[in-house]
Amino acid sequence: MYSSLRVSILLTAATSVAAQFVKAPTDLINATGYLDLPVRYKEVPTGICETQEGVKSYSGYVDVEEDQHVFWWFFETRNGNASEAPLTVWINGGPGSSSMIGLFEENGPCYIDAEGSVVNNPYSWNNVSNMIYIDQPTQVGFSYSIPVNGYVDPSSGYIITLPNATCPDYAQGSDCGTYSYGNESLTANTTQAGAPNFWKTLQGFMGAFPEYSRNGFHFATESYGGHYGPIYNEYIETQNAKNISGAHQISLESVLIGNGWYDPLIQYQAYYNFTVYPGNTYDYSPFNESVQAQFYNNLYGAGNCVDQVKDCAARGINEICEAADAFCADLVESIYDIYLGRDEYDMRELTPDPFPYGYYTSYLNTPKVQAAIGAFQNFTTYANAVGNAFTATGDDDRESGTIEAVRALLSQGVYVAMMAGDADYNCNWLGGEVVANEVNATNFSLAGYTNITTSDSIVHGQVKQSGLFSFSRIYESGHEVPFYQPLASLEIFERVIGRKDIESGLVSIDSNKTYLTTGTQKSTYREGNATIQFEVLPSNSTYNTTLNGPNPVSLAKTELKRSLLGRDSGSGGMKKRFKPQSKKLKRTWH
Repeated sequence: MYSSLRVSILLTAATSVAAQFVKAPTDLINATGYLDLPVRYKEVPTGICETQEGVKSYSGYVDVEEDQHVFWWFFETRNGNASEAPLTVWINGGPGSSSMIGLFEENGPCYIDAEGSVVNNPYSWNNVSNMIYIDQPTQVGFSYSIPVNGYVDPSSGYIITLPNATCPDYAQGSDCGTYSYGNESLTANTTQAGAPNFWKTLQGFMGAFPEYSRNGFHFATESYGGHYGPIYNEYIETQNAKNISGAHQISLESVLIGNGWYDPLIQYQAYYNFTVYPGNTYDYSPFNESVQAQFYNNLYGAGNCVDQVKDCAARGINEICEAADAFCADLVESIYDIYLGRDEYDMRELTPDPFPYGYYTSYLNTPKVQAAIGAFQNFTTYANAVGNAFTATGDDDRESGTIEAVRALLSQGVYVAMMAGDADYNCNWLGGEVVANEVNATNFSLAGYTNITTSDSIVHGQVKQSGLFSFSRIYESGHEVPFYQPLASLEIFERVIGRKDIESGLVSIDSNKTYLTTGTQKSTYREGNATIQFEVLPSNSTYNTTLNGPNPVSLAKTELKRSLLGRDSGSGGMKKRFKPQSKKLKRTWH
């Protein structure tokens, strides 16, 4: 886990370069979505992120309730007619993390380099789909409840309100600016509570821009998206079945979840599996026998993590679930942090880990960009109010019906694809694999792992698939798979939204409903420890996706622009893995 000091340092870093008092934009276009939802938006100039001429981009807000204004950023597809292309939504996890993480670090049209320049991402997912990135629930990223003048408290990371748009002497060392009022009653506090306003946001956008949602809807997410994905989309299907007057029937076709957090009972145990037995595929055994015994007892000892999670599931009381989450986070998951100092999201790296890139956080807090996208407040990567609201209900420690919701989606003809980068400890692939088996999709137990073929003829991972359901293990990848394996991620995404098989992209699943991969029951490939780092990398390090590791330090500066242009490598940047002060949430920056 990360301490409250780390929270405040990182939150301050995320806003310090250009935090400012933001003037409310006056140039937004007003529109009306389905259900008469107010929508405010503007066209974003080429070069703010999308660099390809003729590809339109819009950003704005859906006013889902009086004091709940949800920010979205839309990009037309780069190829073909956007009015005939599918629409895909991307949301990050947390709970409380901004989807600008996915946009700028993973699969959006651009990256930001060390000089603050916009660089094209040739592997952007809008190569094959219209894309919309939504900051949800309210108060996350650019979404806001009530904009207030304030500053970031350096000791806690919380927003302290100010009486006016003047930065007093006592706050000069902090980030004075405009932020969303951190009222936990003005946001969601459970996964289920977040679903209605997410659905309303889609209703608003689709009503204001009906031309972009005529050819199917797809949902992509990661991390806490293991909760969001199943629950939000089952809510969409439920709303469709009601035939609500004035509402749009959302034609949900697929759900793609990367390194998801689905079931705490399974996935807390997977922390032990990943580091002790059977272990990870990087041949890295980090703990001595004493720590292994401590780890095991914290999990399975009487009254400890497993018992507490079961008690939470049986009784469903907020205080019990919150206590279980605190115990398991601090005494099970955090053993990794306490003893190793390694990145939970990429076990190959020590902390602070310069990957993925964090330069965009400063870029989003420049007056030019905020004016271009119609922002009402400064950008923060993580919302403490949201994290604390979910903490108070123990949502992180509840399975919340995620597995049953996946089953329901499959029964309704929705393509569900799970994938996991195998270097991620936090939502590791061993736990994800168990969850996939628990879904018990038709004939999935009969399927075997087979290599995923891609256009570069490199094996980037394996997939096990039965009909509309698949689980993919992606090699040499941390938590954010599109950063580490951009080509493979794009091609997997294209296959999912095209309802093709993951292995080759050549088989129509709709025409071959009994499709089954053949191969071994376990994915046995081992990377070994060649890419495990044993020294902290310099902040200007660059990542090479061909070598699956950092470039030599001497190449860092010269490789930066090349890496962002060709995605051959990466650049150093600040991590944005914010933890709420209570230290009880784990997936808080994704």
